[in-house]
Amino acid sequence: MTATDEIDVSDNRAAHRYEIRVDGTLAGFAAYREHGADQRIFTHTEIDRSRSGHGLGGRLIGAALDDMAAAGRTVVPLCPFVVAFLRGHPQYLGLVDPGYRDDLAADASS
Repeated sequence: MTATDEIDVSDNRAAHRYEIRVDGTLAGFAAYREHGADQRIFTHTEIDRSRSGHGLGGRLIGAALDDMAAAGRTVVPLCPFVVAFLRGHPQYLGLVDPGYRDDLAADASS
C-alpha cells in the first residue's frame, strides 16, 4: 500500500456487511446481523491477506462504529477482531450493548 491509495469504507446493506476497498478493490469486510431497529451484531471481520498489516481492519471497524454512533445505534461485538478493537479504543465502549460493555470496560482498564 502507498500513501496515494484511495481507501473507502461503505455499508453494503444488501450483503449485511461493511466493506473496505483500496483503489476500488475489495480488501475486507465486517459482517453483521440486524437486531431490531437500533442494534447491529458484528459477527465476523476479514481482511485480504495481501492487505494485512496496513491498519485496514482498524479503519474498517472504526468507520463502522462511527456510523453506528451517528445513527444512535448500539453494537454487540461477537467478532473477536471487533472485541479486540474495542478493548484498544475505549472511546467506543458507549456504543456497546450494556450486557457486553462491562466485560470490555474491565478488559480496557487492565
